[in-house]
Amino acid sequence: MFGNATRLWAAMTAGVMTAAFSLPAHADDNARTVDPAVYEKLDVFAHVLEKIRTSYVEPVSETDVIENAINGMLTSLDPHSSYLKEDEFKDLQQQTQGEFGGLGIEVTMDKGLVKVVSPIEDTPAAQAGLKSGDYIIRINNKDVQGMTLKDAVDVMRGKPNTKIKLVIFRESEKRTFAVTLTRAVIKVKPVKSKLLSKGIGYLRITSFNDFTDPSMRDHLQALEKENKGPLQGLVIDLRNNPGGLLTQAIAVSDDFLDSGEIVSTRGRIEGQDSRYTAHAGDLMEGKPIVVLINPGTASAAEIVSGALQDNRRAVVVGTRSFGKGSVQTIFNLPGDTGMRLTTALYYTPSGKSIQAHGIVPDIVQKPFETPEQKKAELDDSDLPSEASLMGHLDAGKAADVSDTAARRADVPQSIYTTVPPKDPSSTMVGMDGQPDAQLDRGVEVLRALMSWPQTAGVAKGASKSQ
Repeated sequence: MFGNATRLWAAMTAGVMTAAFSLPAHADDNARTVDPAVYEKLDVFAHVLEKIRTSYVEPVSETDVIENAINGMLTSLDPHSSYLKEDEFKDLQQQTQGEFGGLGIEVTMDKGLVKVVSPIEDTPAAQAGLKSGDYIIRINNKDVQGMTLKDAVDVMRGKPNTKIKLVIFRESEKRTFAVTLTRAVIKVKPVKSKLLSKGIGYLRITSFNDFTDPSMRDHLQALEKENKGPLQGLVIDLRNNPGGLLTQAIAVSDDFLDSGEIVSTRGRIEGQDSRYTAHAGDLMEGKPIVVLINPGTASAAEIVSGALQDNRRAVVVGTRSFGKGSVQTIFNLPGDTGMRLTTALYYTPSGKSIQAHGIVPDIVQKPFETPEQKKAELDDSDLPSEASLMGHLDAGKAADVSDTAARRADVPQSIYTTVPPKDPSSTMVGMDGQPDAQLDRGVEVLRALMSWPQTAGVAKGASKSQ
C-alpha cells in the first residue's frame, strides 16, 4: 500500500471530501511571490514535451503526456490527491451517488503492486473472497509490476457481465491463488441491519454516500418495529468502511449526539477552517452504543468513530483504524475534468488529528487468526494503514489517543484494554455466518453498559460533556 499513487476503487473511490466547486476568482489569495526558478522549470517542461514529440521512439499523444504530468504533479503531494480525466470525474460523481461500475474493491499501490484496501460487501470482489491486505499481482495474464495504479484500474474496469482473472498473493497466508470475477454495476447499499436479540440492534455501515444517513434512519426504524419497541442498545459496525462523504459522516454522528463537537477541519482555503457541532436529538435517546472498527475503517468512518468516542457517547471495540485524517476537495477543471486535492486535516472533538495515527479503540479485540496467520506472526505494523503509504501527510505532533496531554480536559479518557478472543465455538456468529470475535465482544460490552451504563459514562446526557 505504498507508492505515490492515489487510492482508488476499481472504478474510482471517494474518500472524505467536500462538495465539488470551480476554482474561485480569488484562488490565488494565499499565493506567495513566485520564485523565478518556477518559470525556468516551466521552460524545461516545454523543452521536454517537444523532445518527446519529435524524438521518442514511438509516436505518443501529447495530450496524454500532459495529463500524466499533471497527475504526477498532484500524486507527488500525497497519496490522495490526483487528476481526474473526464471519464474518471464522471465515475467519481456516480459512485458518491451510490452506484458505479467495476469489481467493488478499493485498492492502492504497494511496492509496485496493487494492494487491496477493502472489498465492498455484496460485490464481485467480496464474493470472490478478496481481503484487505491482498496483493493483486496479475490481471488477465499481465503482470501488475510496472503498471501505474490507474493502468491497473483501467484494466480491471469493463462492461458488466464480462469476466476478469486476477492472481492474488495473500501475504498473511504466504500463498498465491487465482480468482475469476464477473464485472458488475456496483450499487452500494450503505447500511445493513439485524436484530441480534431482544432490545439489541446491529447496524452495518459499509460506506458514506448520499444515501447513508437516510438509509441508516430507515434501518433503525425497522429494527425498532421488529423489536416491537425502542432498542435498549445498538452496535454500529464500521469495520472495512473506507469512508466517503464528510457531510454524511457528520449527519450520522449528529444522529446520536445531543450536543458537542463532531469534527473540525483546518486548511488554507476559505471555508476549510470549520467546526461542526451536534444538534439536539439523539435517535437512541442516550441508550448505550458500541462501535466496531478495524484497520479497514478509514476517513469518514473514523470521523464517526472519533466523534462518538470523544463525546463518550459510545465505547469503541476492535483494532486501530486506518488513519486517514485528510479532507479532499474536488475542483472542477476545464474540459469536464477535475482534480482531487488534499485541502485540510480533520480533528476529533478532543482536538487530535488521527492522520497517520488512527482511532485507537477503547477495548482492543482482535479477530480470530487462521493457522497460517498465526504462523506468519504478523503484528499491528503489518496491517494496512495510512502511515504505511509512501508520501503520506504527517500530522506532526498529533498525539496518540493514549497521550492524555494532547486531549482536552473535558473529554474522558479511553478505557483502552486488550481482551483475548474466546473459543470460536462459543463466539457469536456474524452476518456472514462465521464466528466474529469482535462482534461478540462488542455485544458483551453493550450488555454490560445496558446493565450499568454509568460505569462507562455512557448514559443519556453523556454527550453533553462539551
